[in-house]
Amino acid sequence: MALVIGLFIPLLGTMLGAAFVFLMKDEMSPRLQKSLLGFASGVMVAASVWSLLIPAMEMGTTYNLQQIGEVSSNLLQIGEAFWSVFPAAAGFLLGMGFLLLIDELTPHLHIGTDKPEGPRSHLSRTAMLTLAVTIHNLPEGMAVGVVFAGAENGAAGLSLASALAVSIGIAIQNVPEGAIISMPMRAAGNSKWRSFVIGSLSGAVEPIGGLAVVLLASLLTPILPYMLAFAAGAMFYVVVEELIPEASEGEHSNLSTIGFAIGFVLMMVLDVVMG
Repeated sequence: MALVIGLFIPLLGTMLGAAFVFLMKDEMSPRLQKSLLGFASGVMVAASVWSLLIPAMEMGTTYNLQQIGEVSSNLLQIGEAFWSVFPAAAGFLLGMGFLLLIDELTPHLHIGTDKPEGPRSHLSRTAMLTLAVTIHNLPEGMAVGVVFAGAENGAAGLSLASALAVSIGIAIQNVPEGAIISMPMRAAGNSKWRSFVIGSLSGAVEPIGGLAVVLLASLLTPILPYMLAFAAGAMFYVVVEELIPEASEGEHSNLSTIGFAIGFVLMMVLDVVMG
């Protein structure tokens, strides 16, 4: 039951943010949008470090160099340290590479821009924006799913409370994300309900992706540290490629920096307190 609730909490955050379209008459102000983008970036970075990368390193397999003969204690320690961090490093790079590949192969629009990215396509602006948000939300759903999978498998540094902390943290950053999607769609001429529905559906990939990761992790427990780091790499890609550039462009970039600090500290405290 906790797993089901945890997987759907982020979607509720997206729906709440998308509902802003009923409360705000005009287009979202640049200042508010930059603050929210910075906040979302801070939450994702903190969640990636405390809830994904650190547990991945704690779960890293220790390679026993004593099996291949006598070696110095220093060399043994270096070998153990390398193999304990290897899953986190490899998984992180794979996650970044996976999102980079999807970004290159999928026609989409970056949040807050009208310039298409990826291969040429005759898709509408709405369709490309939806694809962009799906790419954005996929690693967040994976992160929630893999943390719950780790908690269920008794992984080091992961508990049900820490998994719920990640889910709540992602939901908090999904509130501004939902608004950032639905408000521009309303400003582009879509009805309030259409903007709300599309903004809400942008988060539907999260529980689907999270459930898929949970099912996969239950079959492939040994690769759980790689999966944790993979989700972290994918989330970092979204932050570096999309959120930070958009938040830092033009005026009022200091607001995104303040938003980042608040989001980072909030997620860090949430993870430590509940973990």
